[in-house]
Amino acid sequence: MSDLSYDVTGSGPVLLIVPGGAGHPMGLGPCTDHLAAHFTVVTYDPLGLAHGRRADAVADQRVPDWSDGAHRLLDEVLPEGESAYVLGTSSGGIAALDLLARHPARLRHVIAHEPPCVTLLPDGERLRAELIGQLDGGRRDSGEVSPFAVFLDHVLGPFTAYRPQEGLPRLTVAAGTESREQLLHRTAKTVAAHTGGAFAEFPGGHLGIAEHPAAFADRVRQTLLACRGTGLSAKRGSPTGAGPS
Repeated sequence: MSDLSYDVTGSGPVLLIVPGGAGHPMGLGPCTDHLAAHFTVVTYDPLGLAHGRRADAVADQRVPDWSDGAHRLLDEVLPEGESAYVLGTSSGGIAALDLLARHPARLRHVIAHEPPCVTLLPDGERLRAELIGQLDGGRRDSGEVSPFAVFLDHVLGPFTAYRPQEGLPRLTVAAGTESREQLLHRTAKTVAAHTGGAFAEFPGGHLGIAEHPAAFADRVRQTLLACRGTGLSAKRGSPTGAGPS
């Protein structure tokens, strides 16, 4: 029996979603519903927090553990010889970058939305410390270990220290239109330049996937349609069966 936690909905080419934060897919349902009209959406829950795992049992996280889990998940859900799209947001975007670097063979295209790889920026260590301080300052301590507390205590530090590989294929790095002039928009542009990926703007800000689900889903689909050999037709929910890009 698999030890992986995930949900599957929709039909069409496989689109793996790796959520941000502690990997808990809270708030992603509306966007997932829109995407499921065109894709088989596989939503990964790397820590199992939405599937019964106790938050207080989580240890410090490693980026390769999340990407290795995503790789094993793709082996479970993909038919032999087929490949998948990947959408990762925030910390999930970092895992998606690592997945593309270490396990690229079955990936058609990866979208990494506002991955907080701030150490790539000039004076990145100072910016990383400031970002961690700002987010930790927003902690509301109720005495209960929540997914947000898990993110702050066990994900934020190690993930923001991650530096993606240069020269990654089949990659779009995205940032929100409402994030312009902010740190993570600038970081996304830097990640795109560093990896050689395309840069695109998506609706909303850092949480655009939850705050503007329909528009965000449309932008995901448009981005993948623009990729060569996406296997998607312009008509709603009609995969063409084309091979990987």
